Amino acid sequence: MVLFLMMINFILLGVVFFQYRTQKSKDANLRYIYEKLQDILENQTGEKLLVVTDDKELQKLLVAINHLLVAKQITNADHAKLVMSMRKMLSNVSHDLKTPLTVVLGYAEMLHTDPTMSVDERQALLKKVHMKTIDVIELIHKFFDLAKLESGDKEIELTRINMNEVCQENILTFYDLLMAKGFSVHIDIPKEPLYALGNVEVLNRVLNNLISNAITYGDDGKTLGMTLRSDEKVVCIDIWDKGKGIAESQIDKVFERMYTLEDSRNRLYQGSGLGLTITKRLVEALGGEIHLSSTSYEKTVFIIKLKRMKY
Repeated sequence: MVLFLMMINFILLGVVFFQYRTQKSKDANLRYIYEKLQDILENQTGEKLLVVTDDKELQKLLVAINHLLVAKQITNADHAKLVMSMRKMLSNVSHDLKTPLTVVLGYAEMLHTDPTMSVDERQALLKKVHMKTIDVIELIHKFFDLAKLESGDKEIELTRINMNEVCQENILTFYDLLMAKGFSVHIDIPKEPLYALGNVEVLNRVLNNLISNAITYGDDGKTLGMTLRSDEKVVCIDIWDKGKGIAESQIDKVFERMYTLEDSRNRLYQGSGLGLTITKRLVEALGGEIHLSSTSYEKTVFIIKLKRMKY
């Protein structure tokens, strides 16, 4: 009996010792996790928590913490990118507003201080003042539009729209200009009507931006095309030209806010750098996507994808 009780005590002592060691190991792991987290947060490192343990619950905790650390790193990277973008935007806004306003001020001083100026000269300067003022107003409208789009304040009503009609109307608007500039025009719009979820006013603006861009800055290729196509889920509009195009290394960046190119094919990437950003936001507001592919002097194409609707 005594021997049996001694064995029981020995087993209980073993259990207590095992629990003590287990708890001590868990406390050490928790202390390490706490200290490591403090270090990661204070120094903003990209490290993860690595702990060797058989504790299933602690393993789950580590996985969850590491997921949060990854999410925080992504958020920090996005925030840093946004800060840089905003700084660049403020710099560009200052430059883009200052330049035409300085010119307007110069013209105004000439009109005010030169009594010998002829009527024709005054009219010419007033015309220049008017044009520069329009440039400033258009730039301010772009910033305002982008701010509304990104804040979600701009409400856009989505309905079923006839894509054939929208495409035809937009390309016909530019047809005389294309002919006058000697462009070869390629239009591929099917006879069968295609419908998509969208907004006619917004889509008109998107197509107007892209067609104007292709005409003005793809001019060296003297070719412009519009293709309307679809599959079971989406309706696509391709606006393409055969101009200089965009380098492959820059294609993923051209839709970024305030992104500009030193040797750009068009002004949408220069100056304020807002043209394609606004176009992209408008397409996204329609629930769609816009993509760009480019091969110099072969084909530069903007592809708009919208959700297809039944008849």
